[in-house]
Formats: sequence, C-alpha cells, structure tokens
Amino acid sequence: MAKEFTIEDLRVLADLAGLNLSDDDLQRLLPGVKRAQQQVAVLRAIIAPGDEPAGVFMASDGDRK
Repeated sequence: MAKEFTIEDLRVLADLAGLNLSDDDLQRLLPGVKRAQQQVAVLRAIIAPGDEPAGVFMASDGDRK
C-alpha cells in the first residue's frame, strides 16, 4: 500500500490547489482522505488493468480530418 497521507501532505496539496485551510480543517479532512486511499487500494487489488474495457476519450475532434 502507498504511504499514508499526513497533515503535512494535505497542507502541500491544499497549497498547490490554492486553498487556505487551517490545521483544524486539515485534521477533519484526514480521516476521509485515508479512507479513500484504502478504498483505492482495495479496488486496485480487485480490478486488473486487463479487466477494464478499452476506451478513448476525445474532448475535441478539431484535429481530425
């Protein structure tokens, strides 16, 4: 499993996103972030890349001829 998020990790991410969050805000967010991280790990263990259907997303076909 990936390294667990810390308050400092969240602070860096919030700063990068332009958010000004207090230590209290970050502390309240941390359990949800950790829970989401655990859920992602479970899904990655269940779903192999080969199991997912192939797909292509093209936001614009402006370059197509």
